[in-house]
Amino acid sequence: MKLYLAIGVGGMIGATARYGISLLFVPDITFPYATLIVNLIGCFLLSFLFNQPAIKRKLSPQLFAAIGTGMIGAFTTFSTFAIEIENLWHANGFTAVSYILISICGGLFCCFGGYKLASKNRNQVTS
Repeated sequence: MKLYLAIGVGGMIGATARYGISLLFVPDITFPYATLIVNLIGCFLLSFLFNQPAIKRKLSPQLFAAIGTGMIGAFTTFSTFAIEIENLWHANGFTAVSYILISICGGLFCCFGGYKLASKNRNQVTS
């Protein structure tokens, strides 16, 4: 039960943070900047978290799940990404394809960045 509660609290924090970031952007129907930014940040953070053994050792399984599954999982959003692609497709197919490519390539780049930073920190800790 503690695990579900921890994930729920993490999810509440992540969803609230995502909403807060969306408020920083003027609604723009031509390109969904807020969703792109939260998804790229989430890719980086989740990759860093999962590739940092020191963090895994220091956090309880409940807290690790609350951060990874709850907070980062609720912070990022695939469903909004999919709906935005559909809306963009009807308005401008080129923009929709660009958004898909920027999101996927950018997400992979951010995951790699999180991995590299975690690896660098891991190497400094063991040295």
